[in-house]
Amino acid sequence: MKNLVKQTFLTAAWAPLAVFIFYVSVSIGTNAFVLHPWFDMPAHFLGGFAITYFFRVGIAISQEVVGQIPAQIQLLLAIGLTSIAAVIWEFLEYIADLTLGTNWSWGLTDTLTDLFLGLLGAIVFVVINSPRSSTKATDNSDPAIQRQSR
Repeated sequence: MKNLVKQTFLTAAWAPLAVFIFYVSVSIGTNAFVLHPWFDMPAHFLGGFAITYFFRVGIAISQEVVGQIPAQIQLLLAIGLTSIAAVIWEFLEYIADLTLGTNWSWGLTDTLTDLFLGLLGAIVFVVINSPRSSTKATDNSDPAIQRQSR
């Protein structure tokens, strides 16, 4: 089990980490989100896309332990986990504003827009990666997933 978690992180953590590092460095380093509020939108969209990729790979790798999971269920589970991650992210933005003096959360409209864009990124990922054939039990066509199953 520990090896599967390590395998997931080595295979797919680069995507959400890249978005996170970009988000934090641009936010703190250049204050771009304050100077250009629209910049927040692609960050949340890409974050939703990236974290959904991470969860999708993790779910596919977990089949070694839990057995076969239909591709549609894998994708729905990845959206659900992304939803939870988006809510946690918004809480962290709010807590950072309170404790660190950041200006990441600009009210209810901003929070709901961020959640919507994160989920939109997840849905776009799912649409791009949805199985093309309903006869397959699982769809592990992602190259990262294929490398792990060899």
